Amino acid sequence: MSHDNLTATLLITCPDQKGLVATVTNMLASRKLNILDLHQHTARTDSRFFQRIKFDLSELEGSREALERDIGEMAARFQMEWKISYSDKKKRVAIFTSKYYHCIVDLLTRWQIGELNCDIPLIISNHEDQRALAETFNIPYHVFKITKDNKAEQEAKEIALLREYNIDLVVMARYMQILSDDFCAAFPHQIINIHHSTLPAFIGAKPYHQAFERGVKLVGATAHYATADLDEGPIIAQGVVDATHEDEVEDLVRKGRDVERIVLAKAVNAHLDDRIIVHGRGTVVF
Repeated sequence: MSHDNLTATLLITCPDQKGLVATVTNMLASRKLNILDLHQHTARTDSRFFQRIKFDLSELEGSREALERDIGEMAARFQMEWKISYSDKKKRVAIFTSKYYHCIVDLLTRWQIGELNCDIPLIISNHEDQRALAETFNIPYHVFKITKDNKAEQEAKEIALLREYNIDLVVMARYMQILSDDFCAAFPHQIINIHHSTLPAFIGAKPYHQAFERGVKLVGATAHYATADLDEGPIIAQGVVDATHEDEVEDLVRKGRDVERIVLAKAVNAHLDDRIIVHGRGTVVF
């Protein structure tokens, strides 16, 4: 990436108060930084302010460390939580998968053609089934067979491997294992799961079967951050497709898989682009 194309993205959240926008933009202007994109939102229920600013770094006056000190000082004054990322440092993504191909094939294809701006240095699975797929994309494939008796030990090995590879994001591409509380705590808001229903409806196993029994007229998928509470993490993206009384369970599964692919890719892209701020049990997605 050329120096002229360097950008940074700053995410901010804090109690809403007068002068926030002026303070942030003036601070960036003092460092000769040109704002390329700015979005903001105030949650009326708790007067919480959210902002995403993308700016050009090509004429940065001083170092990135000095810029971050400026942001830190501003954050201390306004009780801000903040995160900054730089376009010359791609996020490193690990894909977790089991036996279903549709989501992982979609993600890898999007990545290969440049739709996902990240590095994918490894794939982790609890089965051997997709090793050939990983080899096709020249990505190392690691298998950790998990049972009730060895789950804690295997997860510890997985976490160590993710740390070794400096992983920024874990994507559960229909990984058919429930991650432990310790695993989720090790990567807070850094694990995206795709659940094959429109949460909070049909939590847990066999949601398409549950939907069929209820005679639903829509089936869908939900991408959310994984937390200790099963299928209850902050929702990032959702999608639906029509269903009718003529659909059998297998029809709902087929329709739903199309939605799963799209919704998961949408959520992953939002994370990679730094467009998500977690707020309580939900999210603000710019």
